[in-house]
Amino acid sequence: MSQEKQAYLNGAYYGPPIPPPPKTYNRPGRSGGCGCCLIDCGCCLLGCVFKIIFSILILIGLAVLVFWLIVRPHEVKFHAVDATLTEFNFSGSGNDTLYYNLNLDLTVRNPNRHIGIYYDEIEVRAYYLDQRFGVVEVSPFYQGHKNTTSLSVPFKGQNVVALSSSQSSDYNSQKNEGVFDIYLKLYLKIRFKVGWVKVGKFKPKIKCDLNVPLSSSGKGFEATKCKYDL
Repeated sequence: MSQEKQAYLNGAYYGPPIPPPPKTYNRPGRSGGCGCCLIDCGCCLLGCVFKIIFSILILIGLAVLVFWLIVRPHEVKFHAVDATLTEFNFSGSGNDTLYYNLNLDLTVRNPNRHIGIYYDEIEVRAYYLDQRFGVVEVSPFYQGHKNTTSLSVPFKGQNVVALSSSQSSDYNSQKNEGVFDIYLKLYLKIRFKVGWVKVGKFKPKIKCDLNVPLSSSGKGFEATKCKYDL
């Protein structure tokens, strides 16, 4: 009887039912691919955006490096090469009116081989003891490659310049020496030309600290390099 039952079972196992395998769910944000994350996961989207921005910055940096290697830009140089001062006197009841006659010769040097410069506006202001006494507008011009341009800047007229007691003392001392400390400031509006392309609208400022002798003193003017006012 036992053998017959075993033959009928044919090796089958009778016992507790085998549970089905657990179902797996692909929860959003658990996938390693970026495609699904772009829809469902803000963190992954942010990471992809950073990668794109980083790649763009690298390309821009390489483009700037190639441009610099080709063009090799150099700083434009400004010099005050000569000055003629025939009048620089205070007069009037309060000694507050300055009469002046000053002619300055400036040079602008563009040392670049591949960059031309458009000087759309040049305003030159003259100061004495921190007070402005004259303004001159220079005509616009274009400066080619490796070129030096000479500018004549005349200041002539009169202006009210109120001096304190200490400034009056400084003026009298400089008048006795025959040399005046005059400060220039240039306000520029320029554009650059590279090949056929015109780029930028820049507004640099240039400053020049000058020691200008009276013509009657017999002293000569010393050429002075101007600096960028950063």
